[in-house]
Amino acid sequence: MPAEIDIFQYVIFAVLALLIFFMFRNSRKNKQRQEELKKEIVPGADVMTNFGLFGTLISVDEVSNVAELEVSPGNIVRVHRQTIAKVVTTDGESDSDEPRSVEEAMERANREYEAKEAADVAATEPEFGERVETVEAADVDTTVVPEKKTARRPSKKASE
Repeated sequence: MPAEIDIFQYVIFAVLALLIFFMFRNSRKNKQRQEELKKEIVPGADVMTNFGLFGTLISVDEVSNVAELEVSPGNIVRVHRQTIAKVVTTDGESDSDEPRSVEEAMERANREYEAKEAADVAATEPEFGERVETVEAADVDTTVVPEKKTARRPSKKASE
């Protein structure tokens, strides 16, 4: 009995050690991510806050932890420095596949419609090596044959 308790204790200590290892690793990653963000936060950068406000960073006061964002021309918002979630990059590549304008959405819809039409036409044509049988009117048998009705067998329960 004492041997089972020792094995159980070893398992608990191993799980606890793994938990502590992952906690330290996670905190190290978060600290590294914060340092990278701190390097990217410079005046003139386009940023997004935790609550979804986009703007251009005007200034950051490290002592009072206040950042000033220009959300539109002439409108400056003061926020806490730690509410800046990320620096928004506009290098021409968008993260999502969403259209950026109505014209682009219409162009995509037209391309998809044309591709669908071409696929429908291609679907009606036989593929290479596919056998196509044509049915002529003389080959079709139009006589109707009535089905034979089979007699039902009485069930065993009914005969008993």
